[in-house]
Amino acid sequence: MRLKNVLIVVKDIEKSKQFYHDLFGLNVKLDNDGNVMLTEGLVLQDEKIWKDALNKEIVPHHNSCELYFEEREIEAFVEKLERLYPSVSYVNRLMTHSWGQKLVRFYDPDGNLIEVGTPM
Repeated sequence: MRLKNVLIVVKDIEKSKQFYHDLFGLNVKLDNDGNVMLTEGLVLQDEKIWKDALNKEIVPHHNSCELYFEEREIEAFVEKLERLYPSVSYVNRLMTHSWGQKLVRFYDPDGNLIEVGTPM
């Protein structure tokens, strides 16, 4: 058995496709009417489909998991983030851990937590 994908729930598929393309360069591999597979194994699912499947409400900003990306040029990434999405909601702005890794944490437009850090 192997892990194939990570799925996140989004309200607006088009807006989310643009967000993940703009910031991370992810492209659409498959678009199945409310289920969109992006490169690197990220799947976006329309909130309506998820609600129907689980019969439960979606809880944005739940903080129980995050998408983790690595970026060597993190300062340039943060500049791009601030330029393209100036109203992004941060958990923490660019910081440096005691062991030297730099990282930033923020939410995507649907409240999914994202961390971008320099490689270890």
